Amino acid sequence: MVTAEIDVGYTASITVKVTDKMVHQFADLSGDRNPIHLDDDYAAKSRFKRRIAHGMIVGALISRALVDGIGLGGIYLGQSLKFVNPVFIDDTITITIKITGLRKEKGIATVETNAYKENGDIVVKGEAVIMMNAPA
Repeated sequence: MVTAEIDVGYTASITVKVTDKMVHQFADLSGDRNPIHLDDDYAAKSRFKRRIAHGMIVGALISRALVDGIGLGGIYLGQSLKFVNPVFIDDTITITIKITGLRKEKGIATVETNAYKENGDIVVKGEAVIMMNAPA
């Protein structure tokens, strides 16, 4: 069952600074040690000219935005992500979520999931399908 205030058009957001510590922790967790994320000298010679954060850090922040915005206990059923622009170390990212479809009888929501830099540039576009937690 879905609460009355959560309906199609509902929006929420979180804002998070992506830090060097987060990038190193994600590399430790995932095993993704691509030097574009971890090595300043390597990254300086890349097209980006500096290190970029793992794209899936933003994916994890989208998961957090869903919990913070819609509530605890929900389950991911699917997520699409399109990485549009790089996230650099110390960029502040705002994740926005918007419910675009809702099957109330099943508690299944389709959610637009986008991430933006402070200057408004989009970094990730996506869509999630989630099973919302039914209140006890």
